[in-house]
Amino acid sequence: MMQPAVERLVQIGPLPSSSVAAAPGLQEVEALLAKVQTPITDDEARALVRLFGPDDCFGLAWSLLHLIETSPGWPIEDALHGLHGEWIDRLRERAA
Repeated sequence: MMQPAVERLVQIGPLPSSSVAAAPGLQEVEALLAKVQTPITDDEARALVRLFGPDDCFGLAWSLLHLIETSPGWPIEDALHGLHGEWIDRLRERAA
């Protein structure tokens, strides 16, 4: 069972690019990230790793990364399987 804030983040989907992000959407994501209780579960980490966008989205990607790393099973081998991008690479590097 996922926390409501994590479920909502998953519903919203990946973080937008900073160049197209709108203030109301960013405010909602920021508030949701702040509501997530840590440590998150391994299943929540698996869901959250799919939410990285093309850039740091005004720092929200860092908040997401730090939440993921609170999972007790992190690094979770299967969580990053098949995923690519700057933030996924950063998670892999930090887990090594």
